[in-house]
Amino acid sequence: MDRRDFVKTAAAGAAAGAVPSLAASSAAAEAGVTGESGRMSAPAIHTRATRPVLVADVSSIRYRNGGPESAIERAFRGITEGEDILDACVAGVNIPELDPEERGIGYGGLPNADGVVQLDSCLMHGPRRWAGGVAGLEGVKTPSLVAKAVAELTDHHLVVGKGAQDFARALGFEIHDDLNTAASRELWLEWRRRVDPGHWLDPEERLRDTGRVGEDTDPDTIRRERGPAPAAHPDPARAARLRRFHDASLAAGLSMVDDGLIDPDSFWGTTSLEAVSPDGDLCGVTTTSGLSWKIPGRAGDSPILGAGQYVDNDVGAAGSTGRGEANLYNLSCFMIVEFMRQGMSPKDAGMAVLERVRHNTVESRLLNSRGLPAFDLRFFVLGKVGDYAGVAMYGAAESAFAVCDENGAREEPLEGLLEGSPRD
Repeated sequence: MDRRDFVKTAAAGAAAGAVPSLAASSAAAEAGVTGESGRMSAPAIHTRATRPVLVADVSSIRYRNGGPESAIERAFRGITEGEDILDACVAGVNIPELDPEERGIGYGGLPNADGVVQLDSCLMHGPRRWAGGVAGLEGVKTPSLVAKAVAELTDHHLVVGKGAQDFARALGFEIHDDLNTAASRELWLEWRRRVDPGHWLDPEERLRDTGRVGEDTDPDTIRRERGPAPAAHPDPARAARLRRFHDASLAAGLSMVDDGLIDPDSFWGTTSLEAVSPDGDLCGVTTTSGLSWKIPGRAGDSPILGAGQYVDNDVGAAGSTGRGEANLYNLSCFMIVEFMRQGMSPKDAGMAVLERVRHNTVESRLLNSRGLPAFDLRFFVLGKVGDYAGVAMYGAAESAFAVCDENGAREEPLEGLLEGSPRD
């Protein structure tokens, strides 16, 4: 049986209630039943009752904003020194949020198509059953702190757009006119040159006859022709031009990744950090500037409970980076935690949801030449007793996630559902 067949079978068994309960898994852990690796053979659970562990995307370990600690190290220190688990995790992600070199979140995050940095964040406090989020927030470098204020000070879960900024201003957050750095602004200008060379000229080539991009992808023409969604558009030709412009926008951004101008992790954005404390309490924090060059106002999965982030203090936590729309359609992180509730290990639960995403991806524009998803998706999954996994749609040799426990902070390889690359 290959991996895909195994995942399908396991997912079906979980849905039918044919897998062991979480209580049974915990009982097995207490009994010390382990495989050759020293972990539980099915599911993989550490034999100690609880140990503090954090899992996250790699940006949480690679950016320090000139300080001594990375996000995951700061959060681990806070948790082990007795800080509230949510306070520790937010203090951790504040480090890359404030780092101007981190292009995927916070200050200096890559902007939307209009050159404006719009930020999203979501967090969940397991023991208190708190949750809070913001979407499309402008002018605040640390959206995770605003999301925390939503959770602590209101009975709402999500505040968006200008309302989110007004909420932050009322609480005394500093509002900045522009969260771009010189570097993020220059990257936006380069993207405009690539997607619209007829209007945005390369300084080194402006004396050459570059020609116009034409009506098919001319943003000014497209902007004048905005109307119903393409599927219901009364003018198919106009709808086709709109789709070509969006495709050209994505292609221009990916070409910048290929040319080494943008780190692939930053292009898709997002830092997601999941933690379990020595007391067995769980927390998750996600923060992002969203998809680079996104349509203004677009919100992805990161600020939505159950899509890009989910925590159940009785079971586990899951966070994600990658194509947000895939997570929104499948409520991926909620499903991972639900599969864990039914007895799956973090790895098997993540793989089962990746298979669900693969099965539900049917639009031709989202498929590569092999008929597989033309995007990557990564999950960082943590169980209540400290068992964890990092899984991805594609397991590239260089792909990794961050872990921090009593052995320190480190990168570990992500395990992929599919071979090769999303762009094969």
